[in-house]
Amino acid sequence: MTVLFDIYEPLLTEKQRDTLDLYYNEDLSLREIADPEGTTRQAVMNRIIKSEKRLLELEEMLGVYKRSKTAGVLLDRLAELTDGSDEAASLIKQIKELL
Repeated sequence: MTVLFDIYEPLLTEKQRDTLDLYYNEDLSLREIADPEGTTRQAVMNRIIKSEKRLLELEEMLGVYKRSKTAGVLLDRLAELTDGSDEAASLIKQIKELL
C-alpha cells in the first residue's frame, strides 16, 4: 500500500492523504489518529479501508506500479546482456532513476 500511496497520493482527497500518511508513514495507531480529530477509531479505519480501495482502483485503471515494476525487471535483464561498458551502465542507471 505504501508504494501505491507514493504513486497515487495526489489523486486522493486531503483527508485520505493525511490519514494514510499518519497510519503508514508515521505509524500512528487508529486511536492516535482519531483523538486529535475528535472522531472514532472505527471512522478512521473506514477511511483507511476506503482509501486503500481507491488506491487499488487507481492502480487497476492506470497500472503505473505494474508497468514500473515490469520495466525494472526488463532493465535488470538488459544490464545482464550488455557488454558492461560504462556507457551502457550509465544509460541503464539513468532509466532506472526515471522509473
